[in-house]
Amino acid sequence: MKSEKISVLFASFEADPFMKTGGLGDVGGSLPAALKKAGANVRLIMPKFGTIPEEYRAQMVHVADFTVSLSWRNQYCGIEKLTKNGVVCYFIDNEYYFRRDKAYGFYDDGERIAFFAKAVLDCIPHLPGFKPDVIHCNDWHTALTPVFLKAFHRDDPLYSGIRTVFTIHNLKFQGIYPRSCCGDLLGLSDAQACALGLAYEDTINYMRGALCCADKLITVSPTYAEEICLDFYGENAQDIFRHRKGDLSGILNGISYGRYSPRTDKLIDYRYTVKTVQQNKAKNKLQLQASLGLAQRADVPMLALISRLTDQKGLDLLVFILHELMEQDIQLVILGVGDDKYEQAFRAAAQSMPDKMAAVLTFSEPLSHRIYAAADMVLVPSLFEPCGLTQMIAMSYGALPIVRETGGLKDSVIPYNKETGEGTGFSFANYNAHELLFTAKRAVELYTEKPDVWHSLVCRAMAQDFSWNASAEKYMALYRSVPGKESAS
Repeated sequence: MKSEKISVLFASFEADPFMKTGGLGDVGGSLPAALKKAGANVRLIMPKFGTIPEEYRAQMVHVADFTVSLSWRNQYCGIEKLTKNGVVCYFIDNEYYFRRDKAYGFYDDGERIAFFAKAVLDCIPHLPGFKPDVIHCNDWHTALTPVFLKAFHRDDPLYSGIRTVFTIHNLKFQGIYPRSCCGDLLGLSDAQACALGLAYEDTINYMRGALCCADKLITVSPTYAEEICLDFYGENAQDIFRHRKGDLSGILNGISYGRYSPRTDKLIDYRYTVKTVQQNKAKNKLQLQASLGLAQRADVPMLALISRLTDQKGLDLLVFILHELMEQDIQLVILGVGDDKYEQAFRAAAQSMPDKMAAVLTFSEPLSHRIYAAADMVLVPSLFEPCGLTQMIAMSYGALPIVRETGGLKDSVIPYNKETGEGTGFSFANYNAHELLFTAKRAVELYTEKPDVWHSLVCRAMAQDFSWNASAEKYMALYRSVPGKESAS
């Protein structure tokens, strides 16, 4: 790797504040700025969605337009740019593919995403004064970029030396399509698809292509990088991860303290620091209780769940022990939307004990901040969790996380040790409902009976640094470790 400044083209289908449906949008909106701060010459590239707010669309400047070939198709492609948080952001413009009312969920998603992945490469000759050393691809939406680089640009001097790294944010979604799409959509023969790792049984799998073709593979926590080599977590790709273990690493995501800090958060009723957390968290609790119809008690331990309501999040465990848990002198606040079975269970439970439990079955960013600022504990009992941001945000607000020891939850939460007093939260190892119950009871008991010990844990949790700075430095080291095409061959 050259010693001068590294040029990185960061390709992501989502980036806050332009488009965000989940954690990928948080990463796309935060990591490029942190990489720039760490010394990279970084540019973000993403689709120009029709839902991008007008305030940003009005700032875009046209850079170039050209044609992208996708098998037999020849599609218009424009590049527009603006600068946000010091980062130059490129937007791939094609109204047929991207001027829609949401990012995903269309019959032609496979084609739209293949177009974007190819446009990431085809735009490189049209970016004035910028040629990437590294293309950093994220999730299945950009998984074809390393594949197309190998298939179509192996001997092209313009692309000589460009390396690719691929981050897996969610292994569940891999981009699986009929084998017939290989030639009709991607312009590859069946033999090429097999050689490039795309072919899987009678399908093509976009993500598997990147897992085989990218120079380095990354997951969003060290523990998850180990877990996906196991059959239980590997989503049928564990053999690839085991084979490429030397190229696989885990780098924990960060959070933006500009958005998630109780010291500056304008969405909460009473802002606070470590010095004022006890009194102002109690005030926030009373305000939240009043707005949700709960009994107004500053002393009651408040537990919260802020989550998508899906099986991945371990909600079957919570539903199973909900009655036993609510026998404690506690309050529980649920915020989230998702599977109907969980919505119904939480709605019924909240209606049966309105003084003790509230279920807000939608998602509200402002309300989530108020809950973090009011809650004493946040439940994150996930079946699997590549990284997870909830537990990090909770600690920033002095709400101690109760987590299962998996993925990024294990990497970011130090379990309370009653012998040494150390810890930033509570954890349990096995995917077992009563382990969750006993861990929650232990946390409630500590809160009630040893307030001084509890306060020391809260202060330690609030002092944790989950900013993007440390993660960005690790990414920079990884970029430098990727051999150039010349030495790699």
